[in-house]
Amino acid sequence: MRIYAQRRGQLAGQLAGDVAVLVWTVVWAVVGFVVDGAVAALARPARETARTARDLAGQFGDAATTAAQVPGLGDQLRRPFDAASGSLGDLVATADRQAVTIERLATVMGWLVFLIPVTTVLLVWLPRRVRFVRRARAAQRFIDGAADLDLFALRAMANQPMHVLAAISDDPVRAWRAGDRRVIDALAEVELREAGLSLPARTG
Repeated sequence: MRIYAQRRGQLAGQLAGDVAVLVWTVVWAVVGFVVDGAVAALARPARETARTARDLAGQFGDAATTAAQVPGLGDQLRRPFDAASGSLGDLVATADRQAVTIERLATVMGWLVFLIPVTTVLLVWLPRRVRFVRRARAAQRFIDGAADLDLFALRAMANQPMHVLAAISDDPVRAWRAGDRRVIDALAEVELREAGLSLPARTG
């Protein structure tokens, strides 16, 4: 299966286009990672808050345990520590939820920043490349001999603009019917050029 044109000019254009699409994709992948990291960094204060509150809650829990050991007054002494520990636990849960939300948002934004520009370019580039491959593959099957070139010459007379045909021959139909190889080859070459193929060395 032919992916690139045989003609140097078309080949250079295709290679340049493919490289440009690759570079475009890599650039936006990097930008997506940067955006992901920048937005995710906003979750750090929430993570720090959750970590600090978790440590304090643990300390209040230890203090409540110690206070509970005081004979006769243990239950009363531990209540404020338990209440403070419970409040800090709620703060930890809230901070953790905020951090998770921000990190998910960072991931979504990173993917969107990557996918939107890359998909836009691919929607233009990919169909053109697929059409070329299909056209070149189909054309390659018919350029093995002079009879096949007659087919391309006929297609050229049906598809090419009148000024293109006039530049080749004043009466291309008559030349084709007469088997004029020079005109047939010229017509076939015009049609093959659109498929990125070169005229066979042996034209008959």
